[in-house]
Amino acid sequence: MWILTWVSAIGLLTLLFDKQLARQFNPNEAPSSVVQGNQTSVKLKRNRQGHYVTSGLINGEPVVFLLDTGATQVSVPSHLAQKLGLKAGQRFLVSTANGRIEVASTQLDSVQIGNIELRNISANINPGMQSDEILLGMSALNQLEFSQSGDVLTLTYSF
Repeated sequence: MWILTWVSAIGLLTLLFDKQLARQFNPNEAPSSVVQGNQTSVKLKRNRQGHYVTSGLINGEPVVFLLDTGATQVSVPSHLAQKLGLKAGQRFLVSTANGRIEVASTQLDSVQIGNIELRNISANINPGMQSDEILLGMSALNQLEFSQSGDVLTLTYSF
């Protein structure tokens, strides 16, 4: 009986700490939006590593974005591109933080964070990325205004 109690307690603590670690990595699992006039704004909190990570949608499918203003394009790991049903187009070389690699172009019908929805976004399918996050680069971010105050990044879309 004591063994069952200890195993249950350890299992419960593991679940609690796992959820806590997930919230620390992605503090924006359900980003809220504010609509005023012809603008929609979403406020994102910075995570403990200093990055802006948020949950969102690509073509209606749930994903996790890592905002990267240094990336020219949205970059989708190839294992996620397969799950999202993205079609690989022309292949070409790009320079990344990890050197030059061959990627394939693709088109995202929609990218959504909170109530901000962007259409027809060019992206790359990147076979070198092993993570489960999508780099949200400037091919999407250039359609938004963004401002930072403290640990909060505000994305604003004017329609």
